[in-house]
Amino acid sequence: MRLVVTPEQAGERLDALLAGPLGSRSQAARLIAAGHVRVDGTVARKGQKVRGGELIEMLEEQRPAAEPDPGAPVADFAVAYEDDHLIVVDKPAGVVVHPARGHRVGTLAQALAGRIAGGEEDWRAGIVHRLDRDTSGLLVVAKSDEAHRALKASLQARTMQREYLALVEGRPPARSGTIEAPIGRDRRVRTRMSTDTDAPKPAITHFEIERMLGRSTLLRVRLQTGRTHQIRVHLQAIGHPVCGDPEYGTAALYGLERQFLHAARLAFPHPAGGEPVDVASALPGDLVAALAQADAAR
Repeated sequence: MRLVVTPEQAGERLDALLAGPLGSRSQAARLIAAGHVRVDGTVARKGQKVRGGELIEMLEEQRPAAEPDPGAPVADFAVAYEDDHLIVVDKPAGVVVHPARGHRVGTLAQALAGRIAGGEEDWRAGIVHRLDRDTSGLLVVAKSDEAHRALKASLQARTMQREYLALVEGRPPARSGTIEAPIGRDRRVRTRMSTDTDAPKPAITHFEIERMLGRSTLLRVRLQTGRTHQIRVHLQAIGHPVCGDPEYGTAALYGLERQFLHAARLAFPHPAGGEPVDVASALPGDLVAALAQADAAR
C-alpha cells in the first residue's frame, strides 16, 4: 500500500494518519514498530510526524479491500449527475465515504468500485472530498486519474463551491458572517475536533441566514477550507451548534437522529472541458420533518 501525505495532514503523527486505511491506530503502530512502514524510502520511526508531501509505503498488505466481501452491506446512494469523467453522488445520512477505523465494509467507495478511479490510494479510489457519516448530500467522485487531479486542483484553488444547509440553535447576531478559527484535535477529547487544540490548521467558514425560526435558524454555509467536522466545530465555537449534533450540540433536538447538516449545492469547472457543473440537492425527509418541528417551536 502506498499513499502520499497531503498538505492538510502536515503535523500529524504517522500512526494516527495510518489509522484510517489500516483500521486502527494500534495496527498502524504495530506495523511501524515492525519496520514495515517507510517514509520517502526510510524506515519510519515510532512517534514520527509527517510534514506533507511524503510518500508512505507499507510492505504488508493491510488495507481494507477495495471491493466488499460477498454478503457485506452495500452502501445506499443516488446519482445526481454523471458523465464519462465523474459522478456527483447524493449520499444519504449513515453512509461512510471510504473504509476507516470501525467501518471496514459497506462504504460508498466500495459500492462504487469498478466505476471510479484516481488518486494514490486504491482503498478510496476516485474520492475527491468527504462528508461525515451522518451528513447527507452531494460529493463528487472521479472516474480517472486525470479527472481526480483536476478536481483536487479545483478544490485546492477554491474554484469548487460547497454549500450546506445547517439548522443551528439560536440566532447569529448578523445576517451573514465569516468564522476564521484554526481547527485540530481537541486537547482533552482526542476523538473530537476543536478550536482548542495543540495542532491548529487554518479553517474558514462563511454563513448567511436562509430562514429565521422561533428558537433556531436555518443557515446556508459555504466552506473555504475543508477540515474534519469544520462546520460543526465552527458553529459550536460561535455559540450556535448544529441542531441534533450528538458530538458538538444537543442530540435528538426536534426529533433528529443526527446533525441537521446537508450538502445542498456543489459547483465546479468540469475537469475535462472547464464548463460549469452546478448540482443541487433537496433536503431529505428527516430534515424536512425537523424543520417543521423547529418552525412550530415558537
